[in-house]
Amino acid sequence: MAKSKPVYCCDACGARHPKWQGQCPDCGAWNTLTETRAAPDRARQAQYSGRVELTRLDRVETGSVARIESGLGELDRVLGGGLVPGSVVLIGGDPGIGKSTLLLRALANVAARVETCYVSGEESLDQIGLRAQRLGAESAPVSLFAETCVETILARIESKPPAVLVIDSIQTLYSAELQSAPGSVGQLRECAGQLVRFAKARNVTTLLVGHVTKEGTLAGPRVLEHMVDTVLYFESDLGSRFRIVRAVKNRFGAANEMGFFVMTEDGFREVKNPSAIFLAKRSEPVPGSVTLVTREGTRPVLVEVQALVDQSLSQQPRRIAHGFDAQRLGLLLAVLHRHCGVSIGDSDVYANIVGGLRVTETASDLAVALAVLSSFREQPVVDDLVVFGEAGLTGEIRPVPFGEERLSEAAKHGFRRALVPRANRPRRQVGIDATAVDRLSDAVERAF
Repeated sequence: MAKSKPVYCCDACGARHPKWQGQCPDCGAWNTLTETRAAPDRARQAQYSGRVELTRLDRVETGSVARIESGLGELDRVLGGGLVPGSVVLIGGDPGIGKSTLLLRALANVAARVETCYVSGEESLDQIGLRAQRLGAESAPVSLFAETCVETILARIESKPPAVLVIDSIQTLYSAELQSAPGSVGQLRECAGQLVRFAKARNVTTLLVGHVTKEGTLAGPRVLEHMVDTVLYFESDLGSRFRIVRAVKNRFGAANEMGFFVMTEDGFREVKNPSAIFLAKRSEPVPGSVTLVTREGTRPVLVEVQALVDQSLSQQPRRIAHGFDAQRLGLLLAVLHRHCGVSIGDSDVYANIVGGLRVTETASDLAVALAVLSSFREQPVVDDLVVFGEAGLTGEIRPVPFGEERLSEAAKHGFRRALVPRANRPRRQVGIDATAVDRLSDAVERAF
């Protein structure tokens, strides 16, 4: 059967052209023409798309879906309880961070219960075997083969589809229907589309490994993240043994959920108590350090907020923040000056979330403000104190969600006192003495 001739579609306006050009004649955009198929094979698409029926919403059977546990509790937490049959998961991360190691370990755990398949487009089978030997999983009944043509992959597993399929990686695959090189926009879109259709029609849980750009985002068209059900990012600080798996999209669980791992010689180990990573063990309090109870996904996490206020040697004082919004630091300094009478305008201010964690919620406002003031006064806050709360422009301390859960987590780690917004004052005993404050000035008086 002859191949259909490729056409070039403009990503900006959608116009189709018979050959590639640097500029789209219709909209004038440059370098937006990507190769695609002129006439897709309807028969082949039909066998992957499954049977289409018209069904009323009140007649849909909503039985519970039996998830497949990966054997790694932190990964299952991020996924929402385990792998959902028929779902497509895209996981990205920096080179060498451990994406292949994590997935091979999870696949070896699952292989004892269901059929699994690992498809490698970057490594040989010998290299995968050496990694499995290092992980102690060389005896796991995992099917392996190295292939980069997506049509060949689907044809090989079509007769006996596995329950869990790993593709390492999506950037190495290519479709024989297109003439562009693997990793191009057209190839990524076509290969991902075929894998998604196959996963939905055959109820195959598919895990795709994706490359990232130098900015840290997944390489390829943005439509790639829209096509899959779950998008995970594998993150780590330079030189750190700790790894964080974060869900930025999840159709079957909570987004922004995080799982913590530590890299060892024999693979990854789960971190059941992530707060211990971010808390320092000191014999006595030090100025510029405040403990914050933040919330990542569905789990409260205790982190240390550090600040340093120093005399500025230039006409433009520096404002540097790591781990949270740098613009928020300038806002908090203005609130401290306006409502607490603390002028730090001629000093350099540095603030940091210890451990490399990125805090995006505004519940860190009170902790950052107290840490800055503690360093400025060279006076530590009271011992065994945790804080959380949002600072308003009028000087009030606003409540944040899940206040009682945050306090319960702090009590488990031995903290006995807390500064919280008045609306977050616990209505039951949580094992911690919570002091409610209405304004930032009140919190300053109670903290020192």
